[in-house]
Amino acid sequence: MKPAALLAATCLAALSTPAMAQTAPAAAPSDGVVLKPSLDARLRYEAVDRDAPLTDARAATLRLRPGVEISSGAWSILAEGEATVALRDDYNDAIPTNGVEPFANVADPETIELNRLQLRYATSPLTVTVGRQRINLDDQRFVGASGWRQNEQTFDAVRAEGRLGALKLDLAYGNSQRTILGADAGPRRAWSGDFALFGASGTAGPFTVKGFAYLLDFDDPLQAMSSSDTMGVRINGAVSVPGLAPVSLTASYARQTDAGTNPSDYAADYVLVEATTAVAEFTFTATLEDLGADQGRGLQTPLATLHRFNGWADVFTTTPPEGLRDLSLTLTRPLPGVEALPGLSASLALHDFDSSGGGRAYGREWDALVSFKPGPFVVTVKYADYDADGFQADVRKAWVQLEWALQP
Repeated sequence: MKPAALLAATCLAALSTPAMAQTAPAAAPSDGVVLKPSLDARLRYEAVDRDAPLTDARAATLRLRPGVEISSGAWSILAEGEATVALRDDYNDAIPTNGVEPFANVADPETIELNRLQLRYATSPLTVTVGRQRINLDDQRFVGASGWRQNEQTFDAVRAEGRLGALKLDLAYGNSQRTILGADAGPRRAWSGDFALFGASGTAGPFTVKGFAYLLDFDDPLQAMSSSDTMGVRINGAVSVPGLAPVSLTASYARQTDAGTNPSDYAADYVLVEATTAVAEFTFTATLEDLGADQGRGLQTPLATLHRFNGWADVFTTTPPEGLRDLSLTLTRPLPGVEALPGLSASLALHDFDSSGGGRAYGREWDALVSFKPGPFVVTVKYADYDADGFQADVRKAWVQLEWALQP
């Protein structure tokens, strides 16, 4: 057994010791079996315009995700499928077997697959989930489900969540990352390896402090450059500022080094500082995120929900060799006065991109989103505009999306 797997197994076993079970009462038993079906559908049109030859794209896709959960007392089993069809396929779906597609990438290939199949035991002191599952940690910067893409990213893993005294523990070990590219993507449909994910958090005054370690060792040579150990700390909470609404603060620092099968030799830093406050009916968020670099190797987050970070144009899903510094300002506001568009809200984000340390300018981007909720539906309109400054090419993307989910 590899060191990461052995360490994960030891920590997972510690969570289930009798001493811990005595610290909180078990959930009350429940009689009978509960059957809960689920279904959600998402219809999306995506347009990509890129200032380079033969790289525009137009995609219309429909995603269906049916499932069923059977539960009895503390135990439950969930099975969920996922299917994506292309109603318009003038785009490169990143599947090599589909031949030459002279379009920009839209990472929503047609696919039918098993999305989740998990067994869960859930009580007050301890929750254990085994099988193919969704894992979203914190803001999903290091581990997430990539929920914006039609095909979700899931993990074949065992995960335990519980408490040990004043500490909240979240420990997981996985051996397969099921990617957003789906069942027909050849070796890229899933990356195997040893993935140990550790988190321990507690409170210090108004702040929550979390220490984490994400130890990734990929088996496939195609993904060996992503084998890494990332260890860090994350702090978040709210403080009062005279004359202002409470200010929510988040700060994180991590150090990433090569590990396992990675042929590189590097050590790069990750820094995040973020503040959010409200003024009148507006919410402002200012963010500085720095993904460092060393020896021509930028810090990478291969298990992350990448679309959430560094602009919706997805120019920086792979960190450049000189690293990335993203300084951004986001403004959001609900617009309840428009009766024809219930639940209307809007947001605008501005990004300025440089290399880590600021020695090289990469460009700027602005992103906009409008959403509303007519009845059981959610309508989303998004736009991203990346203005390059000597790094890649200008990119403009637009989305119109309709979602519906079966209400339990």
